[in-house]
Amino acid sequence: MRGMRHLRRLRDDEEGTTLVELAFVVAVFLLMFFMLLDFGRLAYNWAMAEKAVQMAARMAAVRPAVCLGVPTINEPGTANAAKFGLPCSGAAVCQGETVPSAAPCSGTASATGTQIFDSVAGLLPGNATAANLRFRYSYDPAMNFLGGPYVPVVTVELQDLRFQFASPLLGLARIAGATANGNTPPPLTFPAMSVSLPGEDLALGQAG
Repeated sequence: MRGMRHLRRLRDDEEGTTLVELAFVVAVFLLMFFMLLDFGRLAYNWAMAEKAVQMAARMAAVRPAVCLGVPTINEPGTANAAKFGLPCSGAAVCQGETVPSAAPCSGTASATGTQIFDSVAGLLPGNATAANLRFRYSYDPAMNFLGGPYVPVVTVELQDLRFQFASPLLGLARIAGATANGNTPPPLTFPAMSVSLPGEDLALGQAG
């Protein structure tokens, strides 16, 4: 009987329940707080990455081509080409019309690409490299004339940029079907973002 009284008293004793409730509330609050910080970092990195791509495109438009095979002068494309000075979109046949546009390349293809990345690296997450920048030079006959400087449309694309969450989102990520190793949630890969600008005189200037 005495043991039953002790068990009944222990069952009815509510001392300490507030601490248990507080522990649950604090855990949920901290999770939400760190999630807000992480999503704030995510928005900041997204905005800075967009700015970095804009700056990289503006620099690439006035510097020598990052990719190999991009001409600097609109040479005649045939032996019987029209006179120099005629627009490439008219009767003139320019080299750019007969030579395919140079293949896209990463920022590691030349010193120019590395220098452009170094100029915008401060706006990107710490795990970004010059390989995340992709350069493409497209031919537009309306922007060129025979015998003049080759003026392409310069496109700079930022791709495969990853954002690493710091908050304990691993459990939520696994519920959503993501996989990860260890105790770190899988990184989020930003969608590719690009900016295109008309190039300027690529025959002038230096890599710096």
